[in-house]
Amino acid sequence: MSRTGVLAGVAGALVGLVLLPILAVALIVVPAATATVVQLSGCEQGGPGGGSIVVDRQQLGAEEMDIARTIVDVVQQRRLPRRAAVLAIATGMVESGLRNLDFGDRDSIGVFQQRPSQGWGTREQILNPVYATGKFLDALIALPGWDTMAPGQAEQAVQHSGFPDRYAPREPAAAAIVARFWTGPDNPTPPAVPGGATEAVQAKTLCPDQGGSDVPREPDKVDPAKLPPGFTLPDDVRQRAAVGFALGQLGKPYVWGAKGPDAYDCSGLMLASWAAAGVGIPAGTVSQVHAGHAVSSLDQVQPGDLLFIPGSLGTAQVPRHVGMYAGHGLIVDAYDTGTGVILESLSAWTSKIVAIRRIADPSSPSSPPGGSPLR
Repeated sequence: MSRTGVLAGVAGALVGLVLLPILAVALIVVPAATATVVQLSGCEQGGPGGGSIVVDRQQLGAEEMDIARTIVDVVQQRRLPRRAAVLAIATGMVESGLRNLDFGDRDSIGVFQQRPSQGWGTREQILNPVYATGKFLDALIALPGWDTMAPGQAEQAVQHSGFPDRYAPREPAAAAIVARFWTGPDNPTPPAVPGGATEAVQAKTLCPDQGGSDVPREPDKVDPAKLPPGFTLPDDVRQRAAVGFALGQLGKPYVWGAKGPDAYDCSGLMLASWAAAGVGIPAGTVSQVHAGHAVSSLDQVQPGDLLFIPGSLGTAQVPRHVGMYAGHGLIVDAYDTGTGVILESLSAWTSKIVAIRRIADPSSPSSPPGGSPLR
């Protein structure tokens, strides 16, 4: 956990390939019971969480709202009270600004700035917001009376921050954000038996699915579900981990906004794959197109690189689909809702690629260790 509150992230420049426009849009004020939300952009720059907003003077972009929606979704899937989502989002706003940070105080990382050295999980696990949210909720609901504590007290009891007064002021804004995504009753009925089956409940998605791949499939050239004979993973340890994870998801379904472990959308697969390599990247295609650094041509592409295409609903300026180069002329991606995670040929994508981003150069060092304990 960061002892200094919100940490500033550094956005990579998209050099020579894609220049995303700054949109001038009308402001829409959305009333909420506890805070005022000002909508800055809509689905033209959004994702499952909608576009960017300002809530009580804090601006949150499409990436942050995607993560907020993921947090609410995890809470709803576990059928926990709405209050749990408010506390989780308030904590994420303080600790990271609702970003999937790859760094922090000591070994603190991720949305909640959790520390691998203090029992929160491995670096690879914590850098997936789905896992990180689950661990936060485990610690939260283990507190007797967590849902009736005064503002800020439950968050502090979980986080053990050096700045305990920072959580309570964020709760009204967190409540306004949760209100945008929450579905069903505030206190859903838990399963009759722990782990028992219940009707699936998901958080709202504020923008419709913004499109899968539009690259014609070539099953006669590439088996979408099976690696060809002689395929080998890259030698670099992080590239190997990211590519190996992505390939391990072949056949899983595409679900808009999903980041695993049972389903993915295209950017969710990229986030989870690089998390498996111990590298945190943003949520959402429009943010991932700035991750890492630019690769100038396909001649320089390496396994693990992210390849961006307009997809079925995007443009060259705002690509809506991303896949990972797996090596050996293959791409792995979550294709669309009817297809799921598949292999495709790089040659089929070549004419449509508008950006290539390298997330981690081979053999470059990992982030230094450090952060606050799980107790």
